[in-house]
Amino acid sequence: MKRKKDRDIEKGYPTAAFVAKLRRLADALEKGERFAIQIAGERILVPADAVYTIEHEREGGAEEVEFQITWTRKGR
Repeated sequence: MKRKKDRDIEKGYPTAAFVAKLRRLADALEKGERFAIQIAGERILVPADAVYTIEHEREGGAEEVEFQITWTRKGR
């Protein structure tokens, strides 16, 4: 299996596009299916058994909420 290059990107989306991605994710979760998403030109396949967490950070006058999805790629 070809090793994928490491990457760490953050991509902004207009509200309507973000909502559509969240809706597709929710639909996949409810059905117990994997979720496919394209981020900055790369297609990502999230397995149905991924771990979902919500993180909240506060520093100074800024706050952040992150919805995180983590998994280990098979065949590594």
